[in-house]
Amino acid sequence: MDKINNRELIRVLCEQGNDTISIDNPATGKTIGYIPSMSEEDINALIDKSAIAQQQWSEKTAKERADILLRWYQLIIDNADDLARIMTIEQGKPLSESRGEVLYGASFVQWFAEEGKRAYGEVIPSPRNDRKIITLKQPVGVTAAITPWNFPIAMITRKAAPALAAGCSMLIKPANQTPLSAYAIATLAHQAGIPEDCLTIVSSTRSSVIGKLFCQHPTISKLSFTGSTQVGRILMRDCAESIKRTSMELGGNAPFIVFDDADIDAAVEGAIASKFRNGGQTCVCANRFYVHQDIHDSFVEKFAQAMAQLTVGDGIDSSTQVGPLIDEKAKQNTLRLLTESLKQGATLVAGGEDRGGRFVTPALLTNVTSEMSVAQEEIFGPIAPIIRFSDEQNLIKEANNTIYGLASYFYSKDINRIFRVAEALQSGMVGVNEGIISTEVAPFGGVKQSGIGREGARLGLDEYLNIKYICLGGM
Repeated sequence: MDKINNRELIRVLCEQGNDTISIDNPATGKTIGYIPSMSEEDINALIDKSAIAQQQWSEKTAKERADILLRWYQLIIDNADDLARIMTIEQGKPLSESRGEVLYGASFVQWFAEEGKRAYGEVIPSPRNDRKIITLKQPVGVTAAITPWNFPIAMITRKAAPALAAGCSMLIKPANQTPLSAYAIATLAHQAGIPEDCLTIVSSTRSSVIGKLFCQHPTISKLSFTGSTQVGRILMRDCAESIKRTSMELGGNAPFIVFDDADIDAAVEGAIASKFRNGGQTCVCANRFYVHQDIHDSFVEKFAQAMAQLTVGDGIDSSTQVGPLIDEKAKQNTLRLLTESLKQGATLVAGGEDRGGRFVTPALLTNVTSEMSVAQEEIFGPIAPIIRFSDEQNLIKEANNTIYGLASYFYSKDINRIFRVAEALQSGMVGVNEGIISTEVAPFGGVKQSGIGREGARLGLDEYLNIKYICLGGM
């Protein structure tokens, strides 16, 4: 089929059985479909098929693979509206955000289709006249990915596109909360000409079983994971037995700093975009707001006014700007952090209202200190805690005082400060006077316990390539 219809896809996946996983709509709580729960034997068989498919796929030229990937890209663009509706129905984010993610996800397919043709080796000057030294880049082989529920399409394409462009095959375990998007995007990949065994979706009620298999199966050469630092530690330990290559994009605790010379209106706009996108359920969203004491009150007032304009509701409604939290556990964690903050001395300026279901209105807290739970934990919800500061040096120490180092943000007009602070912040990515920093052309990843490796940019392709050195003697 040329078009993927969201109703048809969900109908096909809706046949309930003994070995199925139910999917619900977080806005309504109603079941919308089912996916298969595979056995360990099923998954082992898929891994064996993936190995055969990878050999055949790697024999294609980079241009042949690129042409197929570009067809996949075009199918994603052609089906963007249906893909966005599927995502909103199972994930909850506003329809406009879902469509934005579809286009963002497609951009990785387009980028790596072209970048795969530039996996250059090199000729190295030899120390001896009778030898030639060259290097080649070759696919690592069969790869696996475990992707999260908060970006159910983009986190797949960001991993699968470079793997496929490099000549690898990939098995993908999507989050059980949002698998319909994964099946939809894979369906389009197969329509484009990517062999089914080269891009395979696996699912099970026993997610830990899949994790173990991906980490320990001798056929799988590389694991890419996006998720919590806690789970990342477990996967890295399990991969260590076979010295498997890994890419880990893990938790964050992003500081958002507003200096006294900042454009306050621009900072508020950036704060809204960074904090409340996807209801605050992103790994790079602002987690701790540090605002200089001289502009604190002005920023808080304008931030509260902007937050009051946000519409909370079902993401399928075009007027919604903040959707539901993904599940009841996420909602209860958000309410817990609010309650603990107030007990610890914070002041609730606005929001924080339980709207029933999985809805919580965006909350603004002041009088927050760095010792409070809301400043120590990754919030993953619509809470904005504000911390006053006065001294830049102490601020940097406080901002860096975390095991995480994924993203940081700050607003300033002072060019000297911009370079000084950008270099001092211990994070893999820094947004300066900008609240949204993700793009396919830049490397995405963190330092410290926020992960290893990079996704996107040309570096994302190298994650799926081995370098082979060839020494030609007797020349």
